[in-house]
Amino acid sequence: MITSIRIGLVIICLVIVTLVLLPFQLLGLAFDWKIRRTIPRLWHRAACFLIGIRIHVHGRLERQRPLMLAANHVSWKDILVLGAVADVVYIAKAEVADWPVFGTLAKLQKSIFIVREERRRTGDQVNEIAERMTAGEIVVLFPEGTTSDGNRLLEIKSSLFGAAAAAVPHTPQGVVHVQPVAIAYTRVHGMAMGRYHRPIAAWPGDITLMPHLMGVLKQGALDVDVAFGDTVDFRTGDNRKHLSQNVTGQLRRMLIRHLRGRDYDAIGKALDDESVN
Repeated sequence: MITSIRIGLVIICLVIVTLVLLPFQLLGLAFDWKIRRTIPRLWHRAACFLIGIRIHVHGRLERQRPLMLAANHVSWKDILVLGAVADVVYIAKAEVADWPVFGTLAKLQKSIFIVREERRRTGDQVNEIAERMTAGEIVVLFPEGTTSDGNRLLEIKSSLFGAAAAAVPHTPQGVVHVQPVAIAYTRVHGMAMGRYHRPIAAWPGDITLMPHLMGVLKQGALDVDVAFGDTVDFRTGDNRKHLSQNVTGQLRRMLIRHLRGRDYDAIGKALDDESVN
């Protein structure tokens, strides 16, 4: 009973926050005002607070622009978490635009929807990504291409960095700064989550959305570590596979460190060497 009341209050408060911020965001989108970048961060912070997601930031967001963040992908909550930390825009699959609720929110944040199967639209999509980064927006890419179980890093698809490679010629200094960001869900109600309980936070994709969403609302207290890695400068002629290996190595080490609560750089380095060989 108490849980149901709390969930109801969370939903009501989220609706109120949305209705208060929505007119300003619509105006920002209509006139391309800068507030369209900052209002989503306010909404994401409110959503994380109400849901009970406590964010612990490690390291610093790169200040140089244009900037692309390459993050591991665990759940839809990653959108809330990263959106609460910085003014970001997401690269999303075109089908996300048709999702109920989440699709509308993605459009309101002016996400970049890409159609991977239609090569004829690739140029327009890359141009939009380049223009948004050149304008100072921080673009988020999930290079795994799908969500994981939260315990490991899936294979990084170097082809997804094509957006960064193709955007380089359109940038003023001929460089795109790529910063790895590791997202690790570590605790529930203050207790270490552990690999068998991490599905509470993770959304692997074969689980339907609403039951998972209700499960998160019932828990009401999740801790997540957001770790910013070392920025990689990507220029014309640079190899996407090298960029992918660098990002993979950093993400894996940071994930191991924060999931296990200790410094596991040696293990991460060994896994990097194994993946290269």
